[in-house]
Amino acid sequence: MIDDSDLIDLLRRGPATSTAVAQVLGVSRQAAHARLKALVESGRVAREGVARATRYRLPEAERWEQSFPLAGLAEDRVLQQMVEENATIGRLTGEAEGLVAYVVTELVNNAIDHSSGNQVRVSAEQRGTLLLLEIEDDGVGAFTHVRDALNLPSELAAVLEISKGKTTTDAERHTGEGLFFTSKAVEFFRLVSGAQAWIVDNRREDMAVAEVEPPLQGTLASVEIDLADIRSLATLFDEYTIDYAFAKTRTVVRLFAIGVRFVSRSEAKRLLHGLDRFREVVLDFRGVEGVGQGFTDEIFRVWTTAHPSVSLEPVNMNETIEFMVERARRRES
Repeated sequence: MIDDSDLIDLLRRGPATSTAVAQVLGVSRQAAHARLKALVESGRVAREGVARATRYRLPEAERWEQSFPLAGLAEDRVLQQMVEENATIGRLTGEAEGLVAYVVTELVNNAIDHSSGNQVRVSAEQRGTLLLLEIEDDGVGAFTHVRDALNLPSELAAVLEISKGKTTTDAERHTGEGLFFTSKAVEFFRLVSGAQAWIVDNRREDMAVAEVEPPLQGTLASVEIDLADIRSLATLFDEYTIDYAFAKTRTVVRLFAIGVRFVSRSEAKRLLHGLDRFREVVLDFRGVEGVGQGFTDEIFRVWTTAHPSVSLEPVNMNETIEFMVERARRRES
Protein backbone atom coordinates (compact mmCIF):
# COMPACT_ATOMS: atom_id res chain seq x y z
CA MET A 1 0.00 0.00 0.00
CA ILE A 2 1.33 3.43 -0.96
CA ASP A 3 1.64 6.10 1.73
CA ASP A 4 0.43 9.36 0.17
CA SER A 5 2.85 11.39 2.28
CA ASP A 6 5.80 9.41 0.87
CA LEU A 7 4.53 9.98 -2.66
CA ILE A 8 4.05 13.72 -2.09
CA ASP A 9 7.54 13.97 -0.56
CA LEU A 10 8.94 12.31 -3.70
CA LEU A 11 7.19 14.77 -6.01
CA ARG A 12 8.53 17.69 -4.00
CA ARG A 13 11.91 16.83 -5.58
CA GLY A 14 10.45 17.37 -9.06
CA PRO A 15 8.16 15.77 -11.68
CA ALA A 16 8.31 11.99 -12.01
CA THR A 17 6.83 9.20 -14.13
CA SER A 18 4.70 6.45 -12.63
CA THR A 19 7.57 4.05 -13.33
CA ALA A 20 9.99 6.19 -11.31
CA VAL A 21 7.46 6.48 -8.48
CA ALA A 22 7.02 2.70 -8.44
CA GLN A 23 10.79 2.11 -8.32
CA VAL A 24 11.45 4.58 -5.50
CA LEU A 25 8.50 3.47 -3.36
CA GLY A 26 8.98 -0.23 -4.05
CA VAL A 27 5.53 -0.94 -5.51
CA SER A 28 4.21 -2.13 -8.85
CA ARG A 29 3.79 0.33 -11.71
CA GLN A 30 0.06 -0.44 -11.74
CA ALA A 31 -0.24 0.44 -8.04
CA ALA A 32 1.72 3.67 -8.52
CA HIS A 33 -0.39 4.65 -11.55
CA ALA A 34 -3.66 3.98 -9.70
CA ARG A 35 -2.64 6.09 -6.69
CA LEU A 36 -1.31 8.91 -8.88
CA LYS A 37 -4.59 8.94 -10.81
CA ALA A 38 -6.56 9.27 -7.57
CA LEU A 39 -4.34 12.12 -6.39
CA VAL A 40 -4.77 13.90 -9.74
CA GLU A 41 -8.55 13.62 -9.38
CA SER A 42 -8.37 15.08 -5.85
CA GLY A 43 -6.25 18.03 -7.03
CA ARG A 44 -3.21 17.19 -4.93
CA VAL A 45 -1.12 16.15 -7.96
CA ALA A 46 -0.99 17.57 -11.51
CA ARG A 47 -0.47 15.52 -14.68
CA GLU A 48 1.37 16.67 -17.80
CA GLY A 49 2.23 14.97 -21.11
CA VAL A 50 0.68 11.88 -22.70
CA ALA A 51 1.44 8.17 -23.05
CA ARG A 52 5.08 7.35 -22.14
CA ALA A 53 5.85 11.06 -21.71
CA THR A 54 3.31 11.41 -18.88
CA ARG A 55 4.82 12.94 -15.76
CA TYR A 56 3.33 13.86 -12.41
CA ARG A 57 4.15 16.93 -10.34
CA LEU A 58 2.81 19.04 -7.52
CA PRO A 59 0.37 21.75 -8.70
CA GLU A 60 1.58 25.31 -9.14
CA ALA A 61 1.24 27.12 -5.85
CA GLU A 62 -1.13 30.00 -5.19
CA ARG A 63 1.10 32.03 -2.88
CA TRP A 64 0.56 34.98 -0.55
CA GLU A 65 3.34 36.53 1.55
CA GLN A 66 3.62 39.61 3.73
CA SER A 67 6.02 40.91 6.39
CA PHE A 68 4.80 42.86 9.42
CA PRO A 69 6.68 44.97 11.98
CA LEU A 70 6.22 43.29 15.37
CA ALA A 71 6.02 46.54 17.33
CA GLY A 72 2.35 47.18 18.09
CA LEU A 73 1.19 44.26 15.90
CA ALA A 74 -2.06 42.42 16.70
CA GLU A 75 -2.39 38.84 15.49
CA ASP A 76 -5.98 39.36 14.31
CA ARG A 77 -4.76 42.08 11.96
CA VAL A 78 -2.51 39.56 10.21
CA LEU A 79 -5.37 37.07 9.88
CA GLN A 80 -7.73 39.73 8.54
CA GLN A 81 -5.23 40.81 5.88
CA MET A 82 -4.76 37.18 4.82
CA VAL A 83 -8.52 36.75 4.49
CA GLU A 84 -8.85 39.93 2.41
CA GLU A 85 -5.87 39.38 0.10
CA ASN A 86 -5.57 35.59 -0.34
CA ALA A 87 -8.33 33.81 -2.23
CA THR A 88 -7.65 30.45 -0.60
CA ILE A 89 -7.94 31.79 2.96
CA GLY A 90 -10.82 34.09 2.06
CA ARG A 91 -13.10 31.32 0.80
CA LEU A 92 -12.60 28.94 3.73
CA THR A 93 -15.65 28.12 5.84
CA GLY A 94 -16.59 25.98 8.82
CA GLU A 95 -13.92 23.92 10.57
CA ALA A 96 -11.28 24.76 7.93
CA GLU A 97 -11.76 28.47 8.56
CA GLY A 98 -11.57 27.96 12.33
CA LEU A 99 -8.46 25.79 12.15
CA VAL A 100 -6.52 28.22 9.95
CA ALA A 101 -7.54 31.13 12.17
CA TYR A 102 -6.35 29.24 15.26
CA VAL A 103 -3.00 28.27 13.74
CA VAL A 104 -2.18 31.70 12.33
CA THR A 105 -3.15 33.68 15.43
CA GLU A 106 -1.36 31.30 17.83
CA LEU A 107 1.91 31.33 15.86
CA VAL A 108 1.88 35.08 15.18
CA ASN A 109 1.06 35.74 18.83
CA ASN A 110 4.10 33.68 19.87
CA ALA A 111 6.29 35.87 17.65
CA ILE A 112 4.75 39.05 19.10
CA ASP A 113 5.07 38.08 22.75
CA HIS A 114 8.23 35.95 22.89
CA SER A 115 10.58 36.55 19.97
CA SER A 116 12.00 39.98 20.92
CA GLY A 117 12.36 40.42 17.16
CA ASN A 118 11.65 43.26 14.76
CA GLN A 119 9.39 41.64 12.17
CA VAL A 120 7.44 38.52 11.27
CA ARG A 121 6.97 37.06 7.79
CA VAL A 122 3.74 35.18 7.06
CA SER A 123 3.07 33.18 3.91
CA ALA A 124 0.35 30.88 2.56
CA GLU A 125 0.42 28.55 -0.45
CA GLN A 126 -2.20 26.18 -1.81
CA ARG A 127 -1.03 23.03 -3.61
CA GLY A 128 -4.07 20.99 -4.55
CA THR A 129 -5.88 20.33 -1.28
CA LEU A 130 -2.78 21.14 0.80
CA LEU A 131 -2.47 24.55 2.45
CA LEU A 132 1.11 25.42 3.44
CA LEU A 133 1.62 28.13 6.06
CA GLU A 134 4.89 29.68 7.26
CA ILE A 135 5.42 32.13 10.12
CA GLU A 136 9.01 33.30 10.57
CA ASP A 137 10.42 35.93 12.92
CA ASP A 138 13.92 37.39 13.30
CA GLY A 139 14.07 37.20 17.09
CA VAL A 140 16.18 35.29 19.62
CA GLY A 141 14.71 31.90 18.69
CA ALA A 142 12.00 29.90 20.44
CA PHE A 143 14.27 27.21 21.85
CA THR A 144 16.87 29.71 23.05
CA HIS A 145 14.12 31.74 24.73
CA VAL A 146 12.68 28.72 26.56
CA ARG A 147 16.16 27.43 27.47
CA ASP A 148 17.15 30.72 29.07
CA ALA A 149 13.81 31.46 30.74
CA LEU A 150 13.53 28.01 32.35
CA ASN A 151 17.27 27.57 33.05
CA LEU A 152 17.50 24.45 30.91
CA PRO A 153 20.88 22.96 29.90
CA SER A 154 20.41 23.17 26.11
CA GLU A 155 18.14 24.06 23.20
CA LEU A 156 17.41 20.36 22.80
CA ALA A 157 16.10 20.26 26.35
CA ALA A 158 13.84 23.18 25.43
CA VAL A 159 12.47 21.24 22.45
CA LEU A 160 11.64 18.33 24.70
CA GLU A 161 9.85 20.54 27.24
CA ILE A 162 7.74 22.26 24.54
CA SER A 163 6.75 18.86 23.11
CA LYS A 164 5.10 17.90 26.42
CA GLY A 165 2.68 20.84 26.43
CA LYS A 166 1.87 23.46 29.11
CA THR A 167 5.42 24.85 28.89
CA THR A 168 5.30 28.62 29.24
CA THR A 169 7.79 31.35 30.06
CA ASP A 170 5.01 33.80 31.03
CA ALA A 171 2.47 31.94 33.18
CA GLU A 172 0.45 35.09 33.98
CA ARG A 173 -0.36 35.71 30.29
CA HIS A 174 0.05 32.32 28.56
CA THR A 175 -0.94 28.72 29.27
CA GLY A 176 1.71 27.06 27.11
CA GLU A 177 -0.99 25.28 25.10
CA GLY A 178 -0.68 27.09 21.75
CA LEU A 179 2.32 25.34 20.18
CA PHE A 180 1.28 21.96 21.56
CA PHE A 181 -2.24 22.05 20.13
CA THR A 182 -1.10 23.60 16.86
CA SER A 183 1.33 20.73 16.38
CA LYS A 184 -1.49 18.21 16.93
CA ALA A 185 -4.15 19.96 14.83
CA VAL A 186 -2.42 19.96 11.44
CA GLU A 187 -1.14 17.33 9.01
CA PHE A 188 2.50 18.32 9.41
CA PHE A 189 4.25 20.75 11.78
CA ARG A 190 7.90 21.83 11.84
CA LEU A 191 9.37 24.35 14.27
CA VAL A 192 12.96 25.42 13.53
CA SER A 193 15.12 27.60 15.74
CA GLY A 194 18.88 27.72 16.12
CA ALA A 195 20.36 24.30 15.40
CA GLN A 196 17.23 22.28 16.25
CA ALA A 197 13.98 21.35 14.49
CA TRP A 198 10.95 19.84 16.22
CA ILE A 199 8.89 17.86 13.71
CA VAL A 200 5.38 16.44 14.21
CA ASP A 201 3.98 14.31 11.37
CA ASN A 202 0.38 13.45 12.24
CA ARG A 203 -0.05 11.53 9.00
CA ARG A 204 2.46 8.98 10.28
CA GLU A 205 1.59 9.56 13.95
CA ASP A 206 5.26 10.30 14.54
CA MET A 207 7.45 12.96 16.09
CA ALA A 208 11.16 13.72 15.72
CA VAL A 209 13.97 16.12 16.52
CA ALA A 210 16.58 16.97 13.88
CA GLU A 211 19.73 19.08 13.74
CA VAL A 212 19.69 22.10 11.43
CA GLU A 213 22.74 23.27 9.48
CA PRO A 214 23.39 26.15 9.26
CA PRO A 215 21.54 27.28 12.41
CA LEU A 216 18.50 29.50 11.85
CA GLN A 217 18.38 32.99 13.33
CA GLY A 218 14.92 33.48 14.79
CA THR A 219 12.07 30.98 14.56
CA LEU A 220 10.36 29.37 11.56
CA ALA A 221 7.09 27.48 11.93
CA SER A 222 6.01 25.48 8.86
CA VAL A 223 2.54 23.95 8.75
CA GLU A 224 0.67 21.74 6.28
CA ILE A 225 -3.13 21.50 6.43
CA ASP A 226 -5.12 19.13 4.20
CA LEU A 227 -8.25 21.12 3.37
CA ALA A 228 -9.95 17.88 2.31
CA ASP A 229 -9.36 16.27 5.71
CA ILE A 230 -9.63 18.91 8.42
CA ARG A 231 -8.94 17.88 12.00
CA SER A 232 -11.70 19.00 14.36
CA LEU A 233 -10.38 21.39 17.02
CA ALA A 234 -13.25 20.45 19.34
CA THR A 235 -12.34 16.75 19.10
CA LEU A 236 -8.65 17.52 19.59
CA PHE A 237 -9.24 19.66 22.67
CA ASP A 238 -11.53 17.00 24.13
CA GLU A 239 -8.82 14.36 23.68
CA TYR A 240 -6.46 16.25 26.00
CA THR A 241 -9.04 17.72 28.38
CA ILE A 242 -10.40 16.63 31.76
CA ASP A 243 -13.15 18.77 33.34
CA TYR A 244 -12.51 21.50 30.72
CA ALA A 245 -8.82 21.75 31.63
CA PHE A 246 -5.76 20.74 29.59
CA ALA A 247 -4.80 17.79 31.76
CA LYS A 248 -3.61 15.03 29.40
CA THR A 249 -0.47 14.72 27.32
CA ARG A 250 1.31 12.16 25.15
CA THR A 251 5.10 12.01 25.45
CA VAL A 252 7.18 10.25 22.80
CA VAL A 253 9.93 8.49 24.73
CA ARG A 254 12.24 8.23 21.70
CA LEU A 255 12.74 12.02 21.68
CA PHE A 256 14.54 11.98 24.98
CA ALA A 257 17.74 10.13 24.09
CA ILE A 258 20.10 9.52 21.23
CA GLY A 259 19.41 6.08 19.83
CA VAL A 260 16.70 3.67 20.86
CA ARG A 261 17.88 2.29 24.20
CA PHE A 262 17.33 3.88 27.61
CA VAL A 263 19.42 2.72 30.55
CA SER A 264 19.84 5.45 33.18
CA ARG A 265 17.82 7.11 35.90
CA SER A 266 18.98 10.51 34.66
CA GLU A 267 17.30 9.86 31.30
CA ALA A 268 14.11 8.89 33.12
CA LYS A 269 14.22 12.08 35.19
CA ARG A 270 14.68 14.15 32.02
CA LEU A 271 11.67 12.44 30.46
CA LEU A 272 9.50 12.98 33.55
CA HIS A 273 10.38 16.63 34.16
CA GLY A 274 7.22 18.74 34.19
CA LEU A 275 4.78 15.85 33.67
CA ASP A 276 3.36 16.38 37.15
CA ARG A 277 1.45 19.29 35.56
CA PHE A 278 -0.93 16.72 34.07
CA ARG A 279 -3.44 14.21 35.42
CA GLU A 280 -3.04 11.66 32.62
CA VAL A 281 0.22 10.96 30.75
CA VAL A 282 0.66 8.52 27.85
CA LEU A 283 4.27 7.36 27.41
CA ASP A 284 4.72 6.25 23.79
CA PHE A 285 7.55 3.70 23.41
CA ARG A 286 7.21 3.37 19.64
CA GLY A 287 10.67 2.77 18.10
CA VAL A 288 12.40 2.05 21.44
CA GLU A 289 14.17 -1.32 21.50
CA GLY A 290 14.99 -1.72 25.16
CA VAL A 291 15.08 -0.07 28.59
CA GLY A 292 17.15 -0.60 31.70
CA GLN A 293 16.10 -1.47 35.23
CA GLY A 294 17.08 1.96 36.55
CA PHE A 295 15.09 3.73 33.85
CA THR A 296 11.85 1.81 34.48
CA ASP A 297 12.30 1.82 38.27
CA GLU A 298 12.63 5.61 38.31
CA ILE A 299 9.45 6.04 36.25
CA PHE A 300 7.10 3.29 37.40
CA ARG A 301 8.10 3.00 41.06
CA VAL A 302 9.88 6.11 42.33
CA TRP A 303 8.02 8.76 40.32
CA THR A 304 4.58 7.18 40.44
CA THR A 305 4.89 6.75 44.22
CA ALA A 306 5.76 10.45 44.56
CA HIS A 307 2.93 11.51 42.18
CA PRO A 308 -0.07 9.27 42.93
CA SER A 309 -2.52 11.73 41.33
CA VAL A 310 -0.94 11.31 37.87
CA SER A 311 -1.93 8.30 35.76
CA LEU A 312 0.90 6.90 33.59
CA GLU A 313 -0.08 4.74 30.62
CA PRO A 314 2.79 3.17 28.60
CA VAL A 315 1.87 2.21 25.03
CA ASN A 316 3.54 0.68 21.95
CA MET A 317 5.92 -1.47 24.01
CA ASN A 318 7.73 -4.55 22.75
CA GLU A 319 7.86 -7.68 24.95
CA THR A 320 11.17 -6.72 26.55
CA ILE A 321 9.90 -3.29 27.60
CA GLU A 322 6.61 -4.75 28.86
CA PHE A 323 8.59 -7.15 31.07
CA MET A 324 10.73 -4.36 32.54
CA VAL A 325 7.74 -2.09 33.15
CA GLU A 326 5.75 -4.86 34.83
CA ARG A 327 8.78 -5.73 36.97
CA ALA A 328 9.08 -2.13 38.17
CA ARG A 329 5.36 -1.88 38.90
CA ARG A 330 5.41 -5.07 40.97
CA ARG A 331 8.24 -3.65 43.07
CA GLU A 332 6.03 -0.59 43.68
CA SER A 333 3.25 -2.76 45.05
